[in-house]
Formats: sequence, C-alpha cells, structure tokens
Amino acid sequence: MKIDSYSAGETLEIGRRMGEEAKPGMVYTLIGDLGVGKTVFSQGFARGLGIQEPISSPTFTIIQEYDSGRLPFYHFDVYRIGDVEEMEEIGYEDYFYGRGVCLIEWADLIGELLPERLTYICIEKELERGFDYRKITVEERR
Repeated sequence: MKIDSYSAGETLEIGRRMGEEAKPGMVYTLIGDLGVGKTVFSQGFARGLGIQEPISSPTFTIIQEYDSGRLPFYHFDVYRIGDVEEMEEIGYEDYFYGRGVCLIEWADLIGELLPERLTYICIEKELERGFDYRKITVEERR
C-alpha cells in the first residue's frame, strides 16, 4: 500500500492510525533517510497506542520503552548499532517476540535479526512533489 503525505501533520496522523490498529507481538520496521519524518511517524504511532508522553528517537540509547499506553511500546533506533552482538546484549528477542509492539527505525541495518512476520514501512521524499511531500509504503510480510 502506498500513502501520500503532504505535511508533517499528515505523517503524524498516518502513524497514529497505524498505532491504533497495532496488536500485541507486532513488529514494525521503519526505513528512510535522515530527515524524512521517521520520528514524526513514531510520535503519531505512540499516540495511537494511547501514549501521551513525549516521544523522541532513541538514537543513543537504542531502545525506549513506554508502558503508559494500551500496549507496551518498544521504540528502537538501531542507526548506531555496530554489530548484531549489541542487539543480543540488550535482549532484542524478548522485545521482538514479546507481548508489546516494536517499532524499529533503520531496521534494514539488522535485517538478519528481524522476524519473518512484520510490517515494513518506508518513508521517502520526492522533492518534485513538494518539500513536505512524503511517499509512505506499507507492506505486510508474513
């Protein structure tokens, strides 16, 4: 499925709707270049889970855990992961195969660790369609 977003507000809303539909044990991968709106999407996703606290990208901590919504939310940013051993050290399997919802920014960097069942989300700019335009591709992988 391809979704057009013409503003940060629309990207936030798309994330919110997906968060509302999330179920326990789901893993979402979030792919896109720097500055395309991954954090904005993540903020909307958290809102859809009922999380009201501020959401920021966990670039230096790798994972942020949020328990104040209808499901536990595990927000990963693996941009700074040096090797898969770092993911093993934080116990990624407990998150990926647990009862919460995982959203993993830069997930393509840890492709060999990802479960077979996931929702792939890619956010891309197309400047010829406007500075704020984003093409969001969502694909269920089962």
